[in-house]
Amino acid sequence: MKVKTRDRILETSLRLFNDIGEPNVTTLLISEEMSISPGNLYYHFKSKGDIVTELFGHYQGEMDDLLDVPEDAVISLEQVALFTHLTFEAIARYRFLYQDLVNVLSRHTALQKRFTGIMDQKIRAFRTIIDSLRAQGVMTTDDQTRDALCQQMGLTLCYWVSYEMLSHLNTRNRIDLGQGVFQVLTLLTPYLTEDGQLQVRLLADDYL
Repeated sequence: MKVKTRDRILETSLRLFNDIGEPNVTTLLISEEMSISPGNLYYHFKSKGDIVTELFGHYQGEMDDLLDVPEDAVISLEQVALFTHLTFEAIARYRFLYQDLVNVLSRHTALQKRFTGIMDQKIRAFRTIIDSLRAQGVMTTDDQTRDALCQQMGLTLCYWVSYEMLSHLNTRNRIDLGQGVFQVLTLLTPYLTEDGQLQVRLLADDYL
């Protein structure tokens, strides 16, 4: 099936944004990469900002689905690892947003509140996960420590991909998501029961 020009523009823009950074990409570069006229691109998107906004909408949709963790869910450590990995994958797909986060949001001000909302969703999702682990007797921690852990896990989700890219500047697309999952699980480990800690060690074998 032939891909629509609008979808091709989004796919090409996302690849270029991820590969060389969104500030370094112009609509002219996008049209040249696609071998279409600037006018053809302008017909679909009036500016690069419109492209960024639409891509952000796709990212937000993925995150909304991932972070919608039911409050009454019974969540295993294996599911925590899978949840974290899938969330990292979504972030990696739209990593241009995180490469220079403050500047991206300062130039696209309409996205600021939406991005803050996603950050809040991450914190709520982790709070639900930890509460489930506590209810099952797998984890022991007070509410203050739980909230601090949620912040730390949210920070790790937000900046792990950027950290990986900084660690491999010559290979920008080399991102070890498994190591990121392990880092998140490591934050939980001191508060887990012995059985829970054993499960994390076994999970680590799969992700490292």
